[in-house]
Amino acid sequence: MKVLPHYTSMDYRIMPLVTAPFIILINSAIFGSLYFTNWKVFLLATICTGIAISIDFIFFGGIAVYFKARFPLERQIVLRLGCMIAAFWLTSALFLYGLFRGYEVIHFFGYRFNETGFVWSCLAWFIMNVFITFLMEGVARYERWRDSMKETEELSRTYNEGRLIGLKSQVNPHFLFNSLNSLSSLIHEDDASAEKFLNEMSKVYRYMLRNEEDQLVTLQTELNFIESYIYLLKVRYGDGLIVIVDVDLQETLKRIPPLTLQVIIENAFSQNIISKESPLRITVKTMPGGRLVVKNNIQQKILSEEFIEEEGLDNLVNKYRLLNQPQVIIRDASSERTIIIPLIPEKEEVEAI
Repeated sequence: MKVLPHYTSMDYRIMPLVTAPFIILINSAIFGSLYFTNWKVFLLATICTGIAISIDFIFFGGIAVYFKARFPLERQIVLRLGCMIAAFWLTSALFLYGLFRGYEVIHFFGYRFNETGFVWSCLAWFIMNVFITFLMEGVARYERWRDSMKETEELSRTYNEGRLIGLKSQVNPHFLFNSLNSLSSLIHEDDASAEKFLNEMSKVYRYMLRNEEDQLVTLQTELNFIESYIYLLKVRYGDGLIVIVDVDLQETLKRIPPLTLQVIIENAFSQNIISKESPLRITVKTMPGGRLVVKNNIQQKILSEEFIEEEGLDNLVNKYRLLNQPQVIIRDASSERTIIIPLIPEKEEVEAI
């Protein structure tokens, strides 16, 4: 937990390296040769000045954090650094004046205020402030770049995991076997229905393969895919699966990660019992505020094999986090699961946080 103000995570590692030489410089300006010839003066002055400069450094950290929050944009960097340097210099001048006068007031080894030493100390501290300001800004920029690289790598890993989960779904032997079995039955019963089933099946796999590299797709594109995907499921489950889609046309140009609805729907029918007597009901609808809400009734079945669909939901939640988007909300009640997916505006730029 950070109690003291931090402009960067390296502030209090850099502080002793920066303040140590300046403590010697300031004390030599205050006490002259006495600082180096009298060990008591050297020891006490080093401790007292060191404590004072460390407190001043912490105060500078608070000023830097304030201006960083006040002028956070990249185009405001000149203004931010200029304000920081001006505030540092004014604060430093007051601090040094207090330090010089403080030693005089307590009659520290007979010290008397030295105007020349004070002026040179102010000049040296001003130069040091400029150096520290640019050093800290450089460290802050490096840390932002490093964090950005980590987030990019994590986002890439998350999408690769998503693609792997999607690939598992594609080659899932149960799904593929059931699809082929349904196709085989239709071939013997109804050539026209078999042809339509094959056409919808090709759309499903073509979408999965074509969009595996896309970061986002429009909601309409995803709905077109889901229509084919649900058709395959309906052929197998019949009246045991009821899917209702109620989407505002104005929201269809907004975007979501590809296969979002496929992950949610597969999660629903893989976890729940589906039968004509107890159909699984899934509703997909848009809500005010740019949200897509997917609900399904819960009639939990016992899973006898390794279950990866929850992993798919976790992956989806992580995608939204890394894309710096509002959180995916998953609510489980005794009889219903609700998943709320934020829709990303068409013109909004999406970047990793």
